[in-house]
Parts: sequence; C-alpha cells; structure tokens
Amino acid sequence: MAASIRLLARRIVRDAFRTINSSVSVRIVSSSCPSNLSACRCFSDGAADKSTHFGFETVSEGEKAERVYKVFESVAQKYDVMNDAMSLGVHRLWKDMLLHVMNPQPGIRLLDVAGGTGDISFRFLNYVRSQQERVARRTARANQTPSWQEISTSYMTPTEEIEMETEARESRAVVCDINKEMLKVGKQKAESMGVSSGLSWVVGDAEELPFDDDQFDVYTIAFGIRNVTHIDLALQEAVRVLKPGGRFMCLEFSKVTNPLLARLYDAYSFQMIPVLGEVIAGDWKSYQYLVESIRKFPDQETFKQMIEDAGLFSVRYHNLTGGVVALHSGFKL
Repeated sequence: MAASIRLLARRIVRDAFRTINSSVSVRIVSSSCPSNLSACRCFSDGAADKSTHFGFETVSEGEKAERVYKVFESVAQKYDVMNDAMSLGVHRLWKDMLLHVMNPQPGIRLLDVAGGTGDISFRFLNYVRSQQERVARRTARANQTPSWQEISTSYMTPTEEIEMETEARESRAVVCDINKEMLKVGKQKAESMGVSSGLSWVVGDAEELPFDDDQFDVYTIAFGIRNVTHIDLALQEAVRVLKPGGRFMCLEFSKVTNPLLARLYDAYSFQMIPVLGEVIAGDWKSYQYLVESIRKFPDQETFKQMIEDAGLFSVRYHNLTGGVVALHSGFKL
C-alpha cells in the first residue's frame, strides 16, 4: 500500500513537470494506449509530440512504448530460442560473466529489471545455491579433521547460527518486466525447472518501478535498457530502489572496438538476424528493430557518463566479445 501511494506521488510530480515543460495545462489520456498494456503509460498531447527513435525510425514517445511492447509480446514464445540462434549460444557466456562479476553471496536480494524469461534470476539462484553448498562441504570437511585454527574460525554462537540460517533463507530474486507475455514464458520455465522458492514475478515499468526506496542489494538489467524510452529515468529508478552500498549492473549490446569485427558484425546483424527471426519466430520486423536499436544505443563511454549522472559511483565497464556487449557496473553510496 505504501509503495503504491509513493508510486502515485512520483507520477503526479513527474506529470506536473512534463505539463510545465510542454505548456500543456491538462493531461489527456490517449485512446491509442492498448487495453492489455496495463503497465504502459499513456502520454499527454505534449508528450506525444516529443519524438524519439524506434530503431532507425523517428516516432513519438508514446508510440515507441506501445511498439516496443508489441515487439516483445510477439517474440516472447521464441525469445530464448532466438537468443541462442542469434548469438550462436554466446549470450549464455555473457550472462555467466555477469554472475561471475556480481559474485552474489547468500542473503542478497536481486531485482532483475526487464528480466522477462528469467535467465539472470535463474543463474543468480543457482549461483547462491552453489555458494551455500560449497560452505556446507567446507564445514563437513572441517568437522572430519579439524585443526585448532579451523575450530576457532568455524565456531559460531547460537545467535550467529540463527543469523546465518535467516540470511540464507532470504536470498531472493524479483523478476520485473513490463511485458506480461515475457513474464508468462518465464514462469513456465520456472515451473519446468522446478524453481519456486526465492523467486517472484512482478509486472512493472523500468521508468516507474513499483517498489519502495532502498530495497535491493543488486539491480540488473540485461539486454533491456536500450528498449526504454527514457534511459535517464530508468537509471534514476535503479538508484532509488538500491540499498546504500547496492550495485547496479547492466549487460547490453554496445559498440564493437575492432574495425574488422565491426564490419563482420554489421553484415551478420542486418543480413542474417532478421532472416533468422522470420524462419524461427515468423517475425522479420521485430528482429529488424532489435538490430537497429543496438545501433542507436550509446557507446560504452557515453553510457558510463549517463550512469554517473544518475548518481552512481565507481562506474566501470568490461567489453565482452570485442565490444559486441558491454557490462557496466556502479555502486550507490
């Protein structure tokens, strides 16, 4: 309830600023906003006049939000298959690298924004579980042939044992996505994998997250932020929901650093990916947009500066596969 009230208050303030900036005295709800788009914001006449890009097209901000929603609604059922086909399976290594850099410990609360089919959250839960199993094996070995140092360091008071058990129980991942179809596919995957504990699914907009302030230890967004209409607002929301000391991590397509690789990558992207989209998913246009959206996304340094402008510190990035993908990371102080 408190989160809903705060969300409503933020919307009122944001709408007021938009009204002033666009010289519109009344916010008029657009009748073009689709009825099944419960999480999609409808825009005022002034906002509708503001232009942005949808791939290489110039469209209104309201139209972009609607069209992006329809893209992912269209590709949801074949999303994971297409990821494997487009990247030749390398996307799995990129996501594994994100978890390796994150190195989450038991007790961490993760918010996976634009998490859709749950790839990052499943990896997070598996990683934390493996950490817990590693600790259990180490404890078992220590109990078999303990040295006096191991006995002294492994000894815990009853209070510490309770705290450790509580911390392990509270490791959670929240998958937040604006698209209900993507979440539906993610839930189906979770059921088929037998994953239920420690995982929840929330319909929400990256620009107006339905969570209270200072809630999460780690915020991730993988291959989603380039589809957001207002990247600066999404970054501000990331800062808001992170706990002090929390970490922001973004995995996204970026700018290839090697000229030869860049030419090969462009040829593959524009000539092969839409064809794969048509053959596998029966959807050329959606994958044409996805290829174009990559080219419109800021380069590594520009995006790093945007993250810093949002209020995060110690911002760094790692290029993966020659800059095809970049992993940006920063902390909330």
